Amino acid sequence: MQIIVAPDSFKGSMSAIEVANSIEKGIKRVFRDADIIKIPIADGGEGTVDAIVMGAGGTYRDAMVTGPLGQRIKARYGMLPDGSAVIEMAAASGITLVPKEKLNPLEATTYGTGELVKAALNEGATNIIMGIGGSATNDGGMGFAQALGAVFKDKQGNILGLGAKYLKEIETIDISRLDKRLSQTRFIVACDVTNPLCGRQGASVVYGPQKGATSEMVEQLDDALRHYAYKIKEQLQKDILNTQGTGAAGGMGAGLLVFCNAVLKSGIKTVLKAVHIEQYLTDTDLIITGEGKIDGQSVYGKVPIGVAQAAMPYHIPVMALVGGIGEGASKVYDHGIDSIMSIVDRPMDLEEAINEGQELVEDGAERMMRIIKTGMLIKSVSK
Repeated sequence: MQIIVAPDSFKGSMSAIEVANSIEKGIKRVFRDADIIKIPIADGGEGTVDAIVMGAGGTYRDAMVTGPLGQRIKARYGMLPDGSAVIEMAAASGITLVPKEKLNPLEATTYGTGELVKAALNEGATNIIMGIGGSATNDGGMGFAQALGAVFKDKQGNILGLGAKYLKEIETIDISRLDKRLSQTRFIVACDVTNPLCGRQGASVVYGPQKGATSEMVEQLDDALRHYAYKIKEQLQKDILNTQGTGAAGGMGAGLLVFCNAVLKSGIKTVLKAVHIEQYLTDTDLIITGEGKIDGQSVYGKVPIGVAQAAMPYHIPVMALVGGIGEGASKVYDHGIDSIMSIVDRPMDLEEAINEGQELVEDGAERMMRIIKTGMLIKSVSK
């Protein structure tokens, strides 16, 4: 029996790699000789680099970059066998890099993500896949552009510093020194966010509060991004104000479209293509996927559904092993998922479930396999 194990991470508990390893252990308790192919998956957020590097047989690189609040940090990216680079915004400008009490989207910068891109360009990459989930920033990609050579000045001709607090002061945008290699590089952005840059559904209003923005700050950030968009249209002749996806990652979607001519694509589809999952599907008997919680929202670009849709043409059964089953989870049955099983085997609080995550996943995978084995016995008896 060949089984593909292709889960997402269980947020706050286990990485996708750890989940896959635990599922494998559970399977082996029942089917010792099963041929297991582990393909950890992500949807463009945290874990994207690991998923693609592992799935595509790539290698890791480390670079010292500027963190969200200006601190120097080590950030990891990946290089693939075909020369492509895979970068995760969360590694350089992520919300997990900032203590909760210090979250401040006015101060946070995407400069480090630009430095990661520069490091990849120095490695010779001419194709870059970027996941932009999990950011701490709301600077519209201004810092990203600054790291790559763009210069922003105020009315007095002073060069502006880092952070969204400077967006409203932009008077001129000079891209004459923007890294020339950007125009020769293909940027694929793994992102399922369709929010525009500004307004009620914009970056600041929808995502600002979770990055530490007060209601007053949200209004300030929204006005600043609107000014930023106006200056870009005026000086670079690119109208990004109402373009879908420009509000992703605090406006990083806008920065990538303006300064890199990036293409925004479905996160899960981008990752599945990069890991070449189709090459394993022909001879596979079962796929096990999963995520921390599956519910009615999972049908909108989440990992289990992406994996199930990839399997559909091959008529492979897909089972989801999850941390929790939420409202509307049954919707996934219409999108290629054949069965859902929770790893929770007794009443417990979230902290307990997180602490015991790996053991719970192993036990859950074992129960799943015993159900399959029982079905095989029923089929055998009926003959």
